[in-house]
Amino acid sequence: MMRVPLYAICLLAFFACSSRPENVQQTDALPEIFPDYVGVTVPAEIAPLDFCMADEAFTAVDVEVRGRKGGSLHANGSYAGFDIDAWHALLAANRGSEIEVTVCAEKDGRWLRFKPFPISVSRHPLGEWGVTYRRVAPGYALFGLMGLYQRDLGSFEETPILQSSQIPGQCLNCHTSNRTNPDQYVFHVRGEHGATVIGRNGKAELLNARNEYLGGSMVYPYWHPGGRFLAFSTNKTLQMFHTARHRRIEVYDASSDVFVYDTETHEVLRDSLIMQKDWAENTPAFSPDGQWLYFITSRQQDYPDGFDKQKYSLCRVAFDASKPGYGTAVDTLVSTTQTGKSVSWPRPSYDGRFLMYTQADYGYFTVWHPEADLWLLDLRTGQTRPVSEVNSPRAESLHNWSTNSRWFLFTSRRDDGLYTKLYFSSMDEQGRATKPFLLPQRNPRQYYARLLYSYNTPDFASRPLELDARQMGTRIERDERVPTK
Repeated sequence: MMRVPLYAICLLAFFACSSRPENVQQTDALPEIFPDYVGVTVPAEIAPLDFCMADEAFTAVDVEVRGRKGGSLHANGSYAGFDIDAWHALLAANRGSEIEVTVCAEKDGRWLRFKPFPISVSRHPLGEWGVTYRRVAPGYALFGLMGLYQRDLGSFEETPILQSSQIPGQCLNCHTSNRTNPDQYVFHVRGEHGATVIGRNGKAELLNARNEYLGGSMVYPYWHPGGRFLAFSTNKTLQMFHTARHRRIEVYDASSDVFVYDTETHEVLRDSLIMQKDWAENTPAFSPDGQWLYFITSRQQDYPDGFDKQKYSLCRVAFDASKPGYGTAVDTLVSTTQTGKSVSWPRPSYDGRFLMYTQADYGYFTVWHPEADLWLLDLRTGQTRPVSEVNSPRAESLHNWSTNSRWFLFTSRRDDGLYTKLYFSSMDEQGRATKPFLLPQRNPRQYYARLLYSYNTPDFASRPLELDARQMGTRIERDERVPTK
């Protein structure tokens, strides 16, 4: 990407300043903007943080951005939209420092100048090209239009990986790469031509979506860092509906187990330690060194009566990739008998220091739980705490780390309680997070008002995934599958 020198930024600001507002009244209040970027910390590589006034009665804005180390930008119109190259040059020049944003806004023909606010530019690089995610309508019965997408975080460009229109009648789930590496990926397809698609070494294998000897589908995958093994859970997933206004749907499993799949031998590695009768194991994840397999477990309840008694603890078992095989004992790291809560979606940071998980009152499908929050386990000390810097009164759930372990993303319903949107935050060496910021979009009010889909199963991507969607759709429709044993 072309870098613009600071003198060019100043020239851009000079030519853009010809229509500055006049007779401006000063106020000591901070501006209320959408998205709320006041006081956030961002990587220098992030796309421009375009914004508008939260109050739609404001019909125009005039915004000046100045770097503490130099450089400035100016934008005006119905929203603040910044030139991509000039924005990146300004942030690069102010890495490790701050930029200051001054907002003037027009309401009822009168201009107000608000108190300036800072945006910190982290000294830590993002280290990733972009993100991948599923976009899905928040429906309950029909698949509808959905897809797996990838987005360049340095710009606003989004491209589809695979869409449901290319495999009619099928449901796309859970695209997962190995430590953000698109050369190794897996996703699941449900429907008449269901499959578990594993991409590795430039080739894609399609496994049967359901394995009867496992008792369910191969879902919720997580790669072993060596790239040979994949941890899955096998689930019989059902849903029911609440009558309470603040809760809508409950997704649960009639049964579930955890296992590891060997991509070279096509063998499923089962063990009674992680496939216990009368217990439900779920959402596995390998440690960054590959020596531990994290998972959650709960005594299986009878549904629907016991839905709020299904509470999961966080556990781990040793894994030896050279044999391959499991250890002889299971360690409990976070126990529901001590917390009275339920753990789900364990995700260790790639530097091995922390493990982030979601905590809720019960269950594991926490995207529908308003009380769900992100928690952080310090793997050195064993101490846990809520990540209060990013949590909200509504559901926070699916999350993942950047490979340098300095950034994480997560989904949240904090905006309207209906749609999950994608947020980002940074994490320092002591485990302190910064104020989260919403995925930037050009003309954000218009984009998010028109978006009728939720962001789901997000992850970082080191570069774009190259997938022939038409060819993949044809292969999925053919029913040719690699047998497992």
